[in-house]
Amino acid sequence: MKKLSWYCYRAACALMRRICPAPEFTGLENLPQGRPCIIVGNHAHTYGPVYSELYLPFPRAIWCIADMMDLKALPDYAFRDFWSHKPRWCRWFYRILSYIIAPICVPVLTNAHCVGVYKDYRVMTTLRKSIRHMEAGDHIVIFPEKDVPCNDIVWEFQEGFVDLAAMYARRTGEPVDFVPMYVAPKLKRVCFGKPVAFDPTASPEAERVRVCHALTEAITDMARSLPIHSVVPYPNIPRRQYPLNRPTNPDEDLST
Repeated sequence: MKKLSWYCYRAACALMRRICPAPEFTGLENLPQGRPCIIVGNHAHTYGPVYSELYLPFPRAIWCIADMMDLKALPDYAFRDFWSHKPRWCRWFYRILSYIIAPICVPVLTNAHCVGVYKDYRVMTTLRKSIRHMEAGDHIVIFPEKDVPCNDIVWEFQEGFVDLAAMYARRTGEPVDFVPMYVAPKLKRVCFGKPVAFDPTASPEAERVRVCHALTEAITDMARSLPIHSVVPYPNIPRRQYPLNRPTNPDEDLST
């Protein structure tokens, strides 16, 4: 069974490489050398996780909602998170689809570079496993957007992921950086920005707010600095509603 699951993962990766070619990576020099960091990016539908799993050129562990790695829990989570905003008349189709994808997604995600994320008393399992990855030299990749708008580039962040840095700093005594990442599928580009250093002397509540604000601002600034393109947003909305990364002027190319 484990071998079949592995083959399913390998087949899915091969298929996704054909559907979703490798992007260009810029700003890799902003990642700290010789020590792990926490990379925080915009979700961009599935592009962020797919690019991270298939193409990131360094060891990494990617946070993934644990329900997506559980055969029984996945259908409800997938329907609620991906398709609950679909028109009422077609929701029945997506409800059925959520059950169809479950036996495909679970073996893929359980073989991927994923750390299951729990939002209940099991959250410590997530943090401890992440710290083991960091101690082994892996960067942690997190897509913390939630269903609350921040601006036309990124949605607000769930703040709990900042506690990982606090726990790692206490355990190792080493500094921890958060590195902002902007995923721009329409440009076929992934950009890394200047790191945001974690301050272990600050109060946990203040540091969660400060870090999340700094990261959303950095991701927004990176997006605004790029050529005009459509931003792939966090929610699953029609493509015609995708916003542009910034206002245009008459001389700019709007082909993306």
